[in-house]
Amino acid sequence: MTDDTLLEDELAPPETLTLPLDGWHRAQGARMVEFAGYHMPIQYEGIMAEHQWVREAAGLFDVSHMGQLRIAGPNVVAALEALLPADVAGLGEGRQRYSLLLADDGGILDDLMLARLPAGDPLGDGDAGEPAFYMVVNGATKWDDMGHLRERLDDAITLNLLDERALLALQGPKAVDVLDRLVPGVATLGFMQAGAFDWNGSSLWISRSGYTGEDGFEISVPDTAVEALAAALVAEPEVKPIGLGARDSLRLEAGLPLYGHDLTPETTPVEADLGFALSKRRREEGRFPGAERILGEHVNGSAMKRVGLTVEGRQPVREGALVIDEGGAPIGRVTSGGFAPSVGEPIAMAFVPAALAAPGTAIHLLQRGKPHAATVVPMPFVPHRYVRKGAPK
Repeated sequence: MTDDTLLEDELAPPETLTLPLDGWHRAQGARMVEFAGYHMPIQYEGIMAEHQWVREAAGLFDVSHMGQLRIAGPNVVAALEALLPADVAGLGEGRQRYSLLLADDGGILDDLMLARLPAGDPLGDGDAGEPAFYMVVNGATKWDDMGHLRERLDDAITLNLLDERALLALQGPKAVDVLDRLVPGVATLGFMQAGAFDWNGSSLWISRSGYTGEDGFEISVPDTAVEALAAALVAEPEVKPIGLGARDSLRLEAGLPLYGHDLTPETTPVEADLGFALSKRRREEGRFPGAERILGEHVNGSAMKRVGLTVEGRQPVREGALVIDEGGAPIGRVTSGGFAPSVGEPIAMAFVPAALAAPGTAIHLLQRGKPHAATVVPMPFVPHRYVRKGAPK
């Protein structure tokens, strides 16, 4: 083999991977596409119909491409707080928090969910006397995230990819009734609470969370049991399988950013309007990556801001469209956009100069040489329907 061949092999894109439910999706009539390195279902019956079903009943999403990590060991709390702006120390057992993996300059390397596992550690062997955490990161970034974490965590801290577990999301107003029927007890969870459950002898880790803006649950399940669980869920009359297309339109209506589109390493939490992810204690103490820059923006404001837009007419404005000033010069960029079935008009998210970020501000867009008029509006476009229980921790 020549050196040139070796180089070509090194640069060749990795083979597209399959999910544990790949055959099941195809049997359900899914149209499959490549996403985040995996073959994934984009739709079954159609994006509009699936979107409305989730708003009215319950939809089952396969998000097994995402990275499920278990992190534990000596001083793990301090180690995680050195990488995230979250109050990890204040995170109680069975509680979950949205957070951000930050670069040294304050840019966002990924957004993630972090939960503190209870005593007994249902996802691992347990590290006596040491807290353990469950982290879910984006599928397209999980290998980079793991490399970043491993490089910065002490060798005594274990970082395990739970690659023998699949991840399902059951979302919609009827999700709680369905899941509590199959897994009694999940109805006691509130938004961003999690716990260990059993289903037909399989260990489940379930959180009341999701990325649609609807009430719902994310279910970590052994990959050997995921097909049986998926089949049991869609056998319930309230549940249908839902593809990536509706997941994207739902999260856009919910005003939730998508990593690699609305969030990048060039984006800071303040620019992205994610200031809530900077917990009060951490803001006061600092000592997280990019703290000086981020806290400066938190006090003084950032030059650019992520905003929601409604777009005049019926033509959606997509990612990559330009925000322009009255003279036609580019001053910002659309990062997500599409027709919003629940709103009945095109919507978008864009980064605009802070002076143009107030609701009601008129915005000029340019897509493929064609101008579009838009208006800044508050997000979410559709109110969240999370179910909160108990005092936040």
